Amino acid sequence: MEQHPNILKYKRLGIYTQNENVVYMREDCHVCISEGFEALTRIRISKATHSIVASLNVINSAILLPDEIGLSDAAAKKLNVSENETLYVSHLEPIESLSHVRAKIYNQKLDYSAFNEIITDIVEGDYSNIHLSAFITACAGDRLDIDEISDLTKAMIASGKQMNWDKEIVVDKHCIGGLPGNRTTPLIVAIAAAYGLTMPKTSSRAITSPAGTADTMEVLTNVTLSLDEIKTVVEKEGGCIVWGGTAQLSPADDVLIKIEKALDIDSEGQLIASVLSKKAAAGSTHVVIDIPVGETAKVRSKEIAEKLKNHMETVGNAVGLNVKVVITDGTQPVGRGIGPTLEAIDILKVLKNEADAPNDLRDRALLLAGELLELSGKVELGSGNEIAKQLLESGKAYNKFIAICKAQGRFTLPVLAPYKVEIKAEKSGVLERIDNRKIAKLAKLSGAPKSKSAGILLNAHLGEEITENQLLYTLYAESKGELNYALEYRNNHGDIITII
Repeated sequence: MEQHPNILKYKRLGIYTQNENVVYMREDCHVCISEGFEALTRIRISKATHSIVASLNVINSAILLPDEIGLSDAAAKKLNVSENETLYVSHLEPIESLSHVRAKIYNQKLDYSAFNEIITDIVEGDYSNIHLSAFITACAGDRLDIDEISDLTKAMIASGKQMNWDKEIVVDKHCIGGLPGNRTTPLIVAIAAAYGLTMPKTSSRAITSPAGTADTMEVLTNVTLSLDEIKTVVEKEGGCIVWGGTAQLSPADDVLIKIEKALDIDSEGQLIASVLSKKAAAGSTHVVIDIPVGETAKVRSKEIAEKLKNHMETVGNAVGLNVKVVITDGTQPVGRGIGPTLEAIDILKVLKNEADAPNDLRDRALLLAGELLELSGKVELGSGNEIAKQLLESGKAYNKFIAICKAQGRFTLPVLAPYKVEIKAEKSGVLERIDNRKIAKLAKLSGAPKSKSAGILLNAHLGEEITENQLLYTLYAESKGELNYALEYRNNHGDIITII
């Protein structure tokens, strides 16, 4: 009988699957028949230089010929394959690190070696989204102790590139999140760099929020920079504010974040590992962590915040970081804008010291910038806030911010979305409560962060006396359909803002 080698010709199909590697083969393909491949089988696809692992989708149409093979865009990019190139298909050897995932599912303690094997396989692309979901879920719900969090963090640092600035002090800042509009990072970078500190800020895109720092900064400048480009910007201006995904700093984190977003899970252990691995890999030495606490923030109680604070500082010490955690008020959104463009407008108003700049965002940024200046050791304890204020009010922070944006490739003024609707108070009273989660969801339903100019512009805050028909907020969208979709959610949830 004639032996058919497991060789197929690549055909581009143009299918987007986010980070998931997917391979497409005909049901009557000789490789499928001879190897007994079935749909969703994990198989290895190889070329002369390297290989990837992908999940099989079986085709029953003429989109492929029997001797052709297709790949998702993500898989084709990783394999660096060209049209009509010959590929070799084989069974996937067992993924040994999955035994550690199974052990964690049954609540067994993992060590550095186990985490390192898991993270290595994740970065290599050997884990399917199902495997990733299992790992994330197994680590959620306070199932990692402090030693495991430290070991996971170290493994994530080791998984990618690490930056070295040849400086004794490199500062950074991170907010745990869950507070819409809390866009202090660009302000803090501008203040710190204006003072003369080195602050190479790599930020995330939104996970479960209407905007991440990278989403907001992308309105104003380029954020997708290579490692060399980041170094050039920081060497020139002392700081940057870029998306961390292209820098290959703790690359496993970017893979895990996409799955966490789909699952809407943000476990404490992986949150700490995510934050601190990025800081250490970016070459930071001194880091301020902002933990907002509120009933509808990500961290809901002072007790949980104190525990997280202790774990952050302990793990930071274990990986060589000087970490200072600041617990802040998380009872309501910070600033007026919720969504990339609206938050960018807030940032510029604060930097330009405009009369209608949101004071709460300004004060929060000055508090954290002051803490960072003091943590660096370059500023006397107790004087950080005043020095940060001087840098802001003098215009030095604004000038530095514009210089950083231009060094990253451009500075573009934000433009509001074309469709909007004003939401007014249905009765008079005191604004008693703003549900952070629901107002964030409302902004997301309007299109944010994918639609950069969509979102919410707040006109009222907690404790204010409200009169009937007073403007509470304006909802923005880039299409009528998205605006109506958001309004439907708002009409079904009368407790987004509570007036008593």
